[in-house]
Amino acid sequence: MVEDTVNFPTSACRALITGVAGSCGTYLVDYLAEQHPEVELHGLVRWRSAFPSRGRSYVGSRVHVYEADLLDFGSLLRALDLVQPHVVVHIASHAHVASSFATPSVVLSNNILGTSNLFEAVRHTHQDPVILLCSTSEVYGQVEPVQSVITEKTPLCPINPYAVSKAAQDLLGGSYWASYGMRIVRARMFSYINPRRSDLFASTFAQQIVRIERGQQSVLTHGFLDSIRTLIDVRDAVRAYWDIARQGVPGEVYNIGGTTPISVRHVLQRLIDVSGVSVDMRMDPTLLRPVDILYQVPDVSKFVSVTGWNPRYTLHESLTNVLSYYRSRQDDDVI
Repeated sequence: MVEDTVNFPTSACRALITGVAGSCGTYLVDYLAEQHPEVELHGLVRWRSAFPSRGRSYVGSRVHVYEADLLDFGSLLRALDLVQPHVVVHIASHAHVASSFATPSVVLSNNILGTSNLFEAVRHTHQDPVILLCSTSEVYGQVEPVQSVITEKTPLCPINPYAVSKAAQDLLGGSYWASYGMRIVRARMFSYINPRRSDLFASTFAQQIVRIERGQQSVLTHGFLDSIRTLIDVRDAVRAYWDIARQGVPGEVYNIGGTTPISVRHVLQRLIDVSGVSVDMRMDPTLLRPVDILYQVPDVSKFVSVTGWNPRYTLHESLTNVLSYYRSRQDDDVI
């Protein structure tokens, strides 16, 4: 796109990232620090974050870090007042689907009220940043494969508490754009491979394969393997977030993801093939969710037409990377 259609300047740009010390936030910092050094990076962290020390120390040398909690309105006002951001990337979230069945109220209150507080804090400080709301394909719920692909017009039908919380965030974004003209762009991210997020299926498989390689585990356990997804690398995902924050139309929604369908079972087999180790497998009933999504294949043409984005990493490169990540670490050494 030409420069005058971009949402905010690339030079002298101040970016505020919620959840900056989390698994995806750290990759976004990696990308911006390396590819967009002109961007001044600011981030919000919580003292009780899942990554209280390692994540914070990882980003600390490159990011101005502020202690803030999305459920504490005053801390958000203070941070926004100090930063005066051109863009806010709202990536903080309780994002563990399985845990959302066990503690739904915690997930719902954190994700919904935290997002509402963020929007209200921006509104009450009379600022006008672009806000990238990082949503998820989980909001679409159970979609029949006969529909071929999921478009942005596919109805929202969340089937787990986490997905409900993200659908509420998504709808809040649309509401604040319509009601107050806030420049909110919604990005619905489909499945990606993120080594720093240990609960994703590719990560859990890779961790177990590495333990088998080390003689620490004899059998790889798994849950439901027949879900059909598309996958991209987290490094491509964060680049996509930045592209759509800069070039997306406020008020619009964009699907982001891969285009090649693959089953979770096939991903597991590809990981085993890449590792070269012999693996015995067993289904563990405790890993099954009360309900699982069977099919999530996006139509990303709207997003690609706006940004020209294309993935840079192949599935093989992503799987090799996630295995290398866990081979280089001990079980407790994960950001």
